[in-house]
Amino acid sequence: MNTVEFLRPSGWLGQNEGPRYVQLRQRLENGIACGLLPPNSSLPPEREIAEITELSRVTVRKAIQELVRDGLIEQRQGSGSFIRDPINRVEQSLSHLTSFTEDMAQRNLQTTSRWLERGVFLPTQTEKEVLDLTETAEVARIYRLREAGGRPMALERASLSLDVLPNPLEVTTSLYEVLDFRGMRPVRAVQKISAINLEAREAEFLQVPEGAAGLSIERTSYLADGRVAELTRSLYRGDAYDFVAELRL
Repeated sequence: MNTVEFLRPSGWLGQNEGPRYVQLRQRLENGIACGLLPPNSSLPPEREIAEITELSRVTVRKAIQELVRDGLIEQRQGSGSFIRDPINRVEQSLSHLTSFTEDMAQRNLQTTSRWLERGVFLPTQTEKEVLDLTETAEVARIYRLREAGGRPMALERASLSLDVLPNPLEVTTSLYEVLDFRGMRPVRAVQKISAINLEAREAEFLQVPEGAAGLSIERTSYLADGRVAELTRSLYRGDAYDFVAELRL
């Protein structure tokens, strides 16, 4: 069965089956799930889908926009709508304090970073408070796009006092590797996880639609002597991660 035959309304579009855009969305979802609409294949133009399904272009556009929002379809400027290549989800334990590089290495995934900011800066008020900095102190800050297996996975911004990381340019791959070498590796951390919708700039970096689901994780890490080592604020793709915690009685 080709795409045109699959979309003909006689086999799936009903008068009493709910809103028409929902029926079309579900039909396209079924085509993606069964492999009839494979990853990276293109959909017919909205005008053509409207003609095949005998639906209005407004109805077709609404169905496609919902699939874009859900991450099943991506719209490429000047090229049309394409079925997204599904990303393999990463199951991340919340029970162990590890770095992104270490996590991905355990899954045999090669990591790369795109540096967005790296240097010594005047601290924000939040950085002063969390890192317990003096009024004249500066802060080491690194901000990068983390990639694994060639895919963007997370935006990670870490702030550290200069006592912990005097030279942020030393960090080329793993921050924790540098801290471990300096005897400054954190031994525990407190994390706060929030569900968010990614803004345009963040979504562009992570190659997902604007407004797509994401996970915001704010982590404060501590050294063995109780001092704060690091304040990290990360944004993860919502379609790429499952965070798992083991609970015991």
